[in-house]
Amino acid sequence: MTAILHTTPVATRGWTLLKRIVIFLSSVIAIVSYRYLFGSAGVPPTVLANRYFYGWALMHAASSATALLIGPLQFVARLRQRRPTMHRAVGIAYVTACLAGGLSALPLAMGSVAGPLTSAGFIALAIAWMATTVIAVQRIATGKVAAHRRWMIRSFALTLSALTLRIYLFVSGVLGMDYFLAYPVIAWACWLPNILAAEWYLRYGRDTP
Repeated sequence: MTAILHTTPVATRGWTLLKRIVIFLSSVIAIVSYRYLFGSAGVPPTVLANRYFYGWALMHAASSATALLIGPLQFVARLRQRRPTMHRAVGIAYVTACLAGGLSALPLAMGSVAGPLTSAGFIALAIAWMATTVIAVQRIATGKVAAHRRWMIRSFALTLSALTLRIYLFVSGVLGMDYFLAYPVIAWACWLPNILAAEWYLRYGRDTP
C-alpha cells in the first residue's frame, strides 16, 4: 500500500489537490475568524453566551487564526531549504500562536453552554494541541529534525480542527440537527479524526520523513 501511494500518478495528483483544498479553506477560515478582533457582530449567539467570551475570545480567535494561516508555510520544502531563518521565524510565530490559542481555549471550553461533554472535548483538544506543539519544539531543540517534522504534522492536524469544526457545524445546520445534541459530538469529532488522519499520513504519505 505504501508503494502504491508513493508511485501512482493518480494518487499523487489527488493528494496534491487535497492539500491545496485544505490550505485554501484554512486560509479562508483564518481570515474570517479575524472578525472577532472587530467586535461581536456576526458572532453566533451560542458563542456569545459563553461566560468567558469577552475575557478570552479575542486572544483565542487571533492566535488560532494566525496558527491556521501560517501553519502550512512550515511544510514548504523550498522555504526550509533555501530560507532557514525565515522558516525558524515562521515556526516561532506558529508555536506562539498555538500555545496562546490552546491556553485561551481552556476557559472558553469550560464556559461552553453546550454541556460538560462539549467542555471535555475542547479541553482535551487544547491539551493535545499544546502538547504536540511543545514536543515538536523539544525535538528540534535536540537536533531531531525528522521527529520534529512528524510532531509538527500532528500539531497542524489539530490546528485544522478549526476547519473541521466549521465543516461539521455547517453540515449539522443543513441537516437541521439540534445544536445542543450535535455540538457535544462535534467537540470530539472535530479533532480525533484529524489526529488519526495525521498518523495515517505519517505511515503511508508519499513525502513523509
